[in-house]
Amino acid sequence: MLTKLLSTTAAFTVIAGSAAADYTLHIVHINDLHSRIEPISKYDGTCSSEDNAAGECFGGVARVSTMIDQLREELAGENVIVLDAGDQYQGSLMYTTYKGDVEIEMMNEIGFDVMAVGNHEFDDGDEGLAKLASGVDFPVISGNIDVSQSNVLAGLVDNHVVLEVGGERIGIVSALAVDTAETASPSDAVIFTDEIESLSADVAALTDAGVTKIIALNHVGVTHDMAIAEAVEGIDAVVGGHSHTLFSNTEEGAYAYPTMVGDVPVVQAYAYSKYVGHLTLTFDDDGNVTEATGDTILLDASVAEDEAIVARVAELAGPVEEMKNEIVAETTAVVEGSREVCRAVECAMGNLVADAMLDRVADQGAVAAIQNGGGLRASIDDGEVTMGEVLTVLPFQNTLATFETTGANLIAALENGVGQIEEGAGRFPQVAGITFTIDLGAEPGSRVSEVMIAGAPVDEAETYLMVTNNYVRNGGDGYSMFEDAPNAYDFGPGLERVVADYLSAQGPYTPYTDGRITVKAAE
Repeated sequence: MLTKLLSTTAAFTVIAGSAAADYTLHIVHINDLHSRIEPISKYDGTCSSEDNAAGECFGGVARVSTMIDQLREELAGENVIVLDAGDQYQGSLMYTTYKGDVEIEMMNEIGFDVMAVGNHEFDDGDEGLAKLASGVDFPVISGNIDVSQSNVLAGLVDNHVVLEVGGERIGIVSALAVDTAETASPSDAVIFTDEIESLSADVAALTDAGVTKIIALNHVGVTHDMAIAEAVEGIDAVVGGHSHTLFSNTEEGAYAYPTMVGDVPVVQAYAYSKYVGHLTLTFDDDGNVTEATGDTILLDASVAEDEAIVARVAELAGPVEEMKNEIVAETTAVVEGSREVCRAVECAMGNLVADAMLDRVADQGAVAAIQNGGGLRASIDDGEVTMGEVLTVLPFQNTLATFETTGANLIAALENGVGQIEEGAGRFPQVAGITFTIDLGAEPGSRVSEVMIAGAPVDEAETYLMVTNNYVRNGGDGYSMFEDAPNAYDFGPGLERVVADYLSAQGPYTPYTDGRITVKAAE
């Protein structure tokens, strides 16, 4: 390792010498790996060994390790730090089976310097984050969460850290999305504060201690990262995650790498182990950034896989391989499940999952289904569908949940679902048994119209039996209107099993959209 961690106390007592002119810092970073321990396909799901051998796969921790080691070797003698902007957890059978053990082992093997807490680190409550924070060999930080009242997290998550790199002190501050209580499962003992206020306070503390080079390692999403870069004085760069945004100087439609907000460079490296980012910062005597360059590096088949990690991953995959390889269905075309689509408009994967849920409980009298777009984590390619692919799409071990709700509550739920489309929020509602129109020109809270349920205009006073997943039914993704729903049953079969059974019953399944959600663009 090229860095040495200083304790928080030491960071405030070390006497800094004069900063060297033209100090250059290389920041190697990833974000939102989401348990993609094995290589991924072009659809971001787990790639088959045959396709990987044919050179058709990307990423996986063995390629991440190779690329980071390669950069360390190329930059030998330079100032290098390796950062993770959060969400190692959740997204494949490796997490479902081992509950973080594999992610911890691989992060330690690769050798990170600092990690930001991601919202999915709370998917198994405070205990899940505690397992990670106590298991890795480097600090896990987040400045806008107070964990001191959590009997399992107290003392495990620092606000910020200072790294000594080439004789200079580099402050790393961090913030986590404040809606994590809606998107994951932190306990009530975890107290969130505003990201900008928290980061401003941490930057001020480090500045007062004489630290002149400060990086924000955030898990808040690109929109908030841009706002933070503009609002928080003293931050020299923002390395982000959460929104799975691609920054690249070569790929069409991506954000420029870096994107400058005033004098502050902002970067992110997509997700799922597909890219490693490399940001190079040059500082003057006063700690100001005078140059920011770099790009993301695509981890395609040209990047060799670390052989030792490949062997270890194969060993770990043994217990889950049989289940992963179970063929459950066949599709005639790709089932689109990308976050860019399923969090903005009707998508084929949303229709598949919502249809499957409604079909499962239609004989109970259920008339409509809602599936949060954020619960859909990948597409499925055409041809044979394995249980592993279904679990990659639906990795959260959610269960089917039925409940009663009024038409008024349903409208409120749809308004919640479309209220943050611009941010790519996971609350976007994919539906079955419902049709509605979204007006993007209207303000959040008044965007939904023409709501039909079971083929008739919704009656706000009427009570309807609906189905969703237990996460949404319990208020996840802002669906608080369902929390106290009468006659709720949250312990139906696992959602992945529901979808696998539905696909199997269809014969070759043809994905589709049918206009159940109409989107009117803002004028």
